[in-house]
Amino acid sequence: MSDHQRIELSEVGDVTVIRFQDRKILDAANIQELGEELFGLVENDGKKALLLNFANVEFLSSAALNKLIILDKKVKAATGKIKFCSLRPEIHEVFVITRLTQLFDIKGSEDEALSAF
Repeated sequence: MSDHQRIELSEVGDVTVIRFQDRKILDAANIQELGEELFGLVENDGKKALLLNFANVEFLSSAALNKLIILDKKVKAATGKIKFCSLRPEIHEVFVITRLTQLFDIKGSEDEALSAF
């Protein structure tokens, strides 16, 4: 497994739980790096069950949302599953406004999301 700067990984059974290191995901270079780390999990490490835990995240830019949409496509192309959990209310609101709640499977807690795999 490669060294990750933007994410912290743990395995729970077959599910790779991803926690974000950055509280605010804004900077273009950081978002590019984050995208590469996330995409690499699917493309290089063969991960098929991803749970993205947003507990640490206070702000996401639209560019970061775009990376999540691309990640979703990559996971689905690999016949995998992706779920999100622990979104702060203000971030969940962005997902509602952008209608990404229709695309992503969002759960309230990590335990709830893990049991949904």
